[in-house]
Formats: sequence, C-alpha cells, structure tokens
Amino acid sequence: MSNAKEKVSMVSLGCPKNLVDAEVMLGRLAKDRYEITTDEREADIIIVNTCSFIKEAKQESIDTILDLADRKQDGRCRLLIVTGCLPQRYQEELARELPEVDIFVGTGDYPRIAEIIEEKSSRPEQLRYIGDPNFVFDESLTRLNSSPAYTAYLKIAEGCSNCCSYCVIPSLRGAFRSRPLESVLAEARSLVAGGAREINLIAQDITTYGRDLPGAPSLETLIRELAAIDGLAWIRLLYAYPDGITDGLIQVIKNEPKVCKYLDLPIQHISDPILKRMNRRSTEPQIRELVARLREEIPEIALRTSLIVGFPGETEEDFRTLLHFVEEAQFDRLGVFCYSREEGTPAAEMPDQVSERVKRERYKKLMKAQARVSFKRNRRLIDTEEQVIVEGYSEETELLLKGRSSRQAPDIDGQVYITAGNANVGDIVRLRITDSSDYDLIGEIIS
Repeated sequence: MSNAKEKVSMVSLGCPKNLVDAEVMLGRLAKDRYEITTDEREADIIIVNTCSFIKEAKQESIDTILDLADRKQDGRCRLLIVTGCLPQRYQEELARELPEVDIFVGTGDYPRIAEIIEEKSSRPEQLRYIGDPNFVFDESLTRLNSSPAYTAYLKIAEGCSNCCSYCVIPSLRGAFRSRPLESVLAEARSLVAGGAREINLIAQDITTYGRDLPGAPSLETLIRELAAIDGLAWIRLLYAYPDGITDGLIQVIKNEPKVCKYLDLPIQHISDPILKRMNRRSTEPQIRELVARLREEIPEIALRTSLIVGFPGETEEDFRTLLHFVEEAQFDRLGVFCYSREEGTPAAEMPDQVSERVKRERYKKLMKAQARVSFKRNRRLIDTEEQVIVEGYSEETELLLKGRSSRQAPDIDGQVYITAGNANVGDIVRLRITDSSDYDLIGEIIS
C-alpha cells in the first residue's frame, strides 16, 4: 500500500481575514497527513475559500468553483470542497445548484477541515457542515502563512457587531469576539520567529478590540505589547472605524516608532443623511474633525479609506458632497465600491434604489478625482526619504527591485520601484524618492 501523502490545493478569495482562515486550514492539513501544493492540476483535494460580501465577490466565487470543478474530469482531483462565507450564507441553494461540490464548510467549522475530509471517506453523499459562526482562532492551531515570510496578517478578533444596514458580515461571522491578549501576542511572537518583520492587524473593526474581554485590554495596550517583540519592525493598523479612534490611539501611532504612520479608516460616505441610512455612528463634522486632527498630530500619516456610491437614497447633492470631500480631504489611498443590494439587509428593502448606470458614473467620477489627489500626494514625497521593505524583482523587468514603503499596505496599495542599490528580499532599507506616478513611487537606496 502506498504511503504517499494526498496533495491539497487552496484557492482563497476575498479579504485578508478570509486569507487567515485559509492559512489555518492549510496549517491543520499540513500537520495531518496532507501535502500542500499551489498547482491545482496536481491536487487530489481542492478547497475554494469563498467570499460573499457583495455581488461581484459572489460571482467570482461561483466562477472559481465551476472552473475548478473541471479538475475532477481532467485532473487527479477526487474532492472539491467549498468553505467560508458563501456556503454559510447560501447552503441550500449551493447544494442544489452545485452537485460537483463534495463538501460545504461554513465559517465556524473550517478548523475541523482534516476531520471533515476523513469523515467524507465513509460517506459518499454531498456533505454540509454549516454551524453557528462562533469560532475564535487561537495560537494553539497551526497556521501556514501563505504570504512572503517577512509579512503577515494578524487577526485580532472575529465577527462584527456594528450592524451597518448594507452589510451581511454579522450574519456570516457572528457578533464581535476579541481574541485574548496573550493569544494574539503568542501568535505574533511565532510569526516574528518565522521571519515576519511586518505585522498587519486585521478585524472587522480593530478599534473595538478588547472591550468584550476580562479587564477590557485596549487596542493601545495590544500595540504597546506587540512593539516590545524583538525583531518586529512594522505594525500596521487596518480597518479602524472612525468613531473608535481615541486620543490614546492617536498618541500611540504618533509616538511608537514601530507603528507605521498609516491608518485604514473606512468612512463609507460623508453626507449625514446617507451615513444615518447606513447606520454608521459617525457624522460629517466628526469625520472631518478626525481627519484634521490626525493630520495635525501626525503630519506624515498616510490615510486610506473606503467609500460606497449609489447607496439607496443617495441624491446628486449627496454625491457632490462626497466628491468635494474626497478632493478636500486628500486621502493618500482610497477604495470605492458600488452599492450592492444584498438580500437580508435593511438597505435592500429601502426605497429610492439607485440605478446601476448612475452607480457606475459616480464610481468613475470618484476614482478620477482620487487619481488626481493620489498623484499630487505622491509628488510631495519626491526628494524625501522613506523606509521600504524589499519584496523582490519587478514583474516588468528583473533589472529593478520593488518594495513597499511603510505608507503602503500589502496587496491593496501601490509599490516602490528601486532604481539604484542592492538589498535582499525582506530587508528594510531607506530610500530617497526620485519620482512618482498616480499610485507608485520610484527611488534609490541610500542605506
């Protein structure tokens, strides 16, 4: 009898929080009796970790599943498994429409992936494991970091309790649940021991961290404890709701050298009537005051935000207010989404739904305005010095190294192209910025 390990391939879609879930599954499988491969053609088992946050994400998930289902005919794949948000939300429909899938696993059951695969060996029928989404990851579970060794995402909480009127996350992921402080720190130490120089803190809302834990440790406490870890160079804050930004947090960002002068601040809109319909807790004056205060306290800070256009009831006046705010606030990075009407959310039932044509027009106008802002912000960096983490050679030419500055998050922001100097992948070097484009920077290593 052969002792060869079965090969597993994972495709993870959606946000970094989803990626961490995929890495937990990979770690659990690698610890068991499986070999991990990045080539689906070689895989005996293919897992698709899905997203269903908005319409486009759902379609990408379905297209990927159907594409990989072909591997059961033309490859060696014997099991196709679909995990994550899509089966958590649509288990009945998916079971009916996708007979090619052997197992569906929801957002609370993915840590049991090895046991689930084992159970399948004695049950030929399609299986579903969709329980309550109440799992909280801890450091006792092996996680296989699929990002380059020098960088890692660190998920500090699960779920969300903000209940924005357009969002399905609470129903897919449950209420907000913080990980214990020592659990987060233990995983951070393990990641740094494995080579991570940069840790990116993620959750649906990192500012809520700790409020549900005994003793209520704050995000500021967590950051200070992380900063004490030897070998960790950068701590980046992603998904910080504006109403949770305290004076204490601003001071930690300002004064702790390891904290990147970067903040992802999802505001979604600026018009008060729309913010109220969205069930957001911040108002236009509060958001404006916060942006001004952050820039005053930390002049070098890079601010990223995300916006939704075409929300139900968004008038031309509401959109003009938003457009003017984008031009005034001068965000360094900005993501725009067309409102997606998601069944089961309060916003889906609201009157005055905006047409797809108008959504697209508003999207294009905002992105065009932001391209001008981004170009202007980048030009201001010419002849300044930036800390940059080296990521390897450029895809365009092996004559250029590429990297990211401390002002650029992995996967979502631009890059820095290095035209002079040498360094190894994972090194953090000082660059003099010599040129820029709308979203990328160009520079020379000076140390």
